[in-house]
Formats: sequence, structure tokens, C-alpha cells
Amino acid sequence: MPNNEKELNCYLLDQLELIERLEIVAKNGDNDEVLKQLMLEKKFVERKLYQKPPLANEQP
Repeated sequence: MPNNEKELNCYLLDQLELIERLEIVAKNGDNDEVLKQLMLEKKFVERKLYQKPPLANEQP
């Protein structure tokens, strides 16, 4: 389990990379349903990765 925001971001970026590699393979055939699901999974990961405010509360 990630201990901090940086570790979590690295984990989420790894997930995005995997999704993008699968998209490349899926585009080589007739895989419309797979591509739709990959786009949905990517959206979920990006929502976590780019959330506002960040996970860590920064104190001034």
C-alpha cells in the first residue's frame, strides 16, 4: 500500500501506462468493447491521479 502521495502517483502512473499499452494492442483488431472498457478504466485512474485538492494537506 502506498505510504504517501508520491508513491500513490507512481502507482497510478504505472496503471495508466499499462492501460495505454493494452489500448495499442486492442486497436489492432475489432475490440470495440475492450477499448470502451479501457477508456473507462483510464478515466477512473486519471480522476484519482489528478484530484484536487491533493491527498496530502500542505500546511503553510
